[in-house]
Amino acid sequence: MERVVIDTDIFSEILKDKNEAVARKAGSYLERFGFYTTTTITVLEIIKGFHKVGREAKVRTFLSAISSAEILTLDMKSAETAGRIYADLERTGQPIGRADPIIAAIALENGRSLVTGNVEHYKRIQNLGYPLKIVNWKD
Repeated sequence: MERVVIDTDIFSEILKDKNEAVARKAGSYLERFGFYTTTTITVLEIIKGFHKVGREAKVRTFLSAISSAEILTLDMKSAETAGRIYADLERTGQPIGRADPIIAAIALENGRSLVTGNVEHYKRIQNLGYPLKIVNWKD
């Protein structure tokens, strides 16, 4: 098992604790490494989701749950890579929004695989020639 970056959809599944495959793999990962790794973009997306529907207690619980997580940020190299990915996706008529190219770039620039159930979006990035490694814990 390698250290990975956990995408928003999988982190949401971890929080819900309803998907047995995700729970099992997340538990094994946590046991092995002692913490999860995600991005500031995932933090933003999860807080936005809870706050939008007035679930402030969930925001607090989430922030407490990730207090020991490794949170990777958008630095200059990741921003450059994200900009290129985003432009390439738009140029080829296959946009996937802004968040996913940023998350992918952060994973790429940190040499990590990306754990996601949103495989179709991220395969578009791979198909453009970016060496993004995708792992699906939902399988």
